[in-house]
Amino acid sequence: MLSVAVVWGAAFVLMKPAIEQQPFYDFLATRFTVATLIMILVRPKVLAEINWDLLKRGIPLGVLLALGYITQTIALELTTAAITGFLTGLYVVLTPVLGFFIFKKKLDVRVFIGVVLATFGLALLSLNGLSIEPGQLWGIACALLFAAHIVALGAWSPGKNVYVLTVLQLGTMAVINWIGALVNDGSYQSPPNWDVWFAVLFTAVFATAVAFFVQTWAQSLMDASRVAIILTTEIVWAAVIAVAVGQEVLSLRTLLGGLIMLAAMFIVEWPRPGLLAQVPRLES
Repeated sequence: MLSVAVVWGAAFVLMKPAIEQQPFYDFLATRFTVATLIMILVRPKVLAEINWDLLKRGIPLGVLLALGYITQTIALELTTAAITGFLTGLYVVLTPVLGFFIFKKKLDVRVFIGVVLATFGLALLSLNGLSIEPGQLWGIACALLFAAHIVALGAWSPGKNVYVLTVLQLGTMAVINWIGALVNDGSYQSPPNWDVWFAVLFTAVFATAVAFFVQTWAQSLMDASRVAIILTTEIVWAAVIAVAVGQEVLSLRTLLGGLIMLAAMFIVEWPRPGLLAQVPRLES
C-alpha cells in the first residue's frame, strides 16, 4: 500500500508538465481509456457481468469521479503539484462531514478537531491576503467531489460486483473526458511526445489499473484503518517528489499548512476504520 501511495504522489508530479503540453481533457480521456481497456483485457468476462442494477450505480459514480479528476487537473494546471496534493487530501476530512449531512452518520470529536485543523492548514496554504487563488478553489472542489464519490460508493457498493463497478466508473470517466476534449478543443489532440505518453501510461497502468488491484488485495489482508492512513501519505509523497525533481520549492508557509492538513487527516482516520477505506478507491 505504501507503493500505491508513492505512485499516486508521483502521478501529481508527472501530470503537471504533461498537461502543459496536452489539453487536460485529452490527457484524461487517453488515461482512462487505457485503464478501462487494461481492466477489460485482464478480465474479459466483466462485460457479460454488466447489468442494469450496476449501470444505474456505476455511471453516476463515474460522473462524480470524472468531475473530481477534471477539477483536480485544472487545479494542477493552475497551482503546484504539492498544493494540489494537499488540497485533494481534504476528502479524508470531508467524507465523514458529508456522511453526516447526507446520511446523518454520527460525527465524533475527532472529526470536529480534524475540520478545525484542516481549515487552518488550508488558510496557510491558500490565503493570499484576503483572496484565494482560482487553482486552490478548484482543488477544494475536487476534494468535495471525491468525498461525495466515497460516500455514494459506500452506500451503493455493498454486495455488488466491485470489479464491474470499477470498470463502469472508468469507462464513464473516459466517455466524459472524450466529450470534453471534442467540445472544448473541437478535436482530440494525442500526446505530443514520449514524455507525455509516459505520464499517460504511468497514470493509466500504475496509478489506476494496478493500484486498484493492489489496494483490493491489501484490504483483504490489512485492517481498513491502516490502509487509509497509508494512503493518506500520498500527499506527502507528492510534495517530496516535486521538490526532489526540482519542480518546485516548498515555502515554510506551504510546508506548515501541508503538515497541519496531514495531521487533520490522521486524526480523522486513526484508529477507526473510516468510510474512505471501506471501499476500493481510485486517486491521482
